[in-house]
Amino acid sequence: MSIEIRRGQAPEPHSREVFRERFMQAFFDPAFAPEQAAIDRLEAIAWQAYTEGRKAPRTEKAGPGFADPDYDLSIEWAETHRRLKAAQARWHEPGGPSRVLLVAGGSRNDGTCPGEMSKTYRLTRLARLAFEAEGIETDLLDLSWLTSDYGRHIHPCKGCVSTAMPLCHWPCSCYPNHALSQTGDWMNEIYERWVQAHGVLLLTPVYWYQAASPLKLMIDRLVCADGGNPDPTSTGGKKADRAKAIELAGWSYPKHLAGRAYGVVVHGDVAGIEGVRRALSDWLEWMGLIDAGALSRLDRFIGYYEPYATSHDTLDRDTAVQEEVRNAARSVAQAVKAIRFGHHAEPGSGLVRPRPK
Repeated sequence: MSIEIRRGQAPEPHSREVFRERFMQAFFDPAFAPEQAAIDRLEAIAWQAYTEGRKAPRTEKAGPGFADPDYDLSIEWAETHRRLKAAQARWHEPGGPSRVLLVAGGSRNDGTCPGEMSKTYRLTRLARLAFEAEGIETDLLDLSWLTSDYGRHIHPCKGCVSTAMPLCHWPCSCYPNHALSQTGDWMNEIYERWVQAHGVLLLTPVYWYQAASPLKLMIDRLVCADGGNPDPTSTGGKKADRAKAIELAGWSYPKHLAGRAYGVVVHGDVAGIEGVRRALSDWLEWMGLIDAGALSRLDRFIGYYEPYATSHDTLDRDTAVQEEVRNAARSVAQAVKAIRFGHHAEPGSGLVRPRPK
């Protein structure tokens, strides 16, 4: 069977003039003006990296354990790969502490334009105290840092899976791309935090009928956890034809986060909460995470059709939803303990999917 690679969508490379205009946007502040000569020199170096496509300017040999030991791996990818192996080892330690990753998915915090913390963050703190009362270690991942922290990014997924599953590497190797100035990618740290967790509790508001954009960015970049290829040398990096050939020969679709318990808390003020809760639950279960029970999956309105200006006051009064969030955390804590000590048998866990994807 011949493999055809469809091409013709990508735009033409930038001219030097357009590239310089883009590069100089970072130096709009007049305070940079005294260093214009130095900035011009940096722009010339960046232009050269762009035209030569120097995505990974620093590499190391892949070494033993890879399909091509002589392949030049990005040192940044290789370091993340080693950290994920160490995190997985921590997850397997039978005598180690039980850990839960708490994900606050809202965009708002008081360190940026809104000027006020999010209700999601407040609910996350309630959940954290409930976990600690159960003897569970917590790791709070506040995705609102994307909106308030200098140079922090979760770059968008490039859709490698849709070309061929083996082209999607675990962890993602699309970033950093130094030639395109796609750097500062937070996911290299976030992957490690997911791997070492025995359970995950996601909390998110609903923005325009969907999860907040920081959460969606993370979700898309976690696609490599579900069937991702842990060996970029097998595809020669990003060689589409080689990845297609590997997939067509039979791909195992490894589930790198399977076996962790999960819970979901979704809140909103008008509509969309049920759809977001279902979508998040379906996504987590598809990756092989284990439902922690009915009380761990919560969708609630806080201040239904009430003013945004008083929504925190409404949350103060809604002691029932506060307790429901605590119960979601307690359910995940119980599931983590049951899974870790062999007391939880997930129905269907020994069955093989006839159509993995």
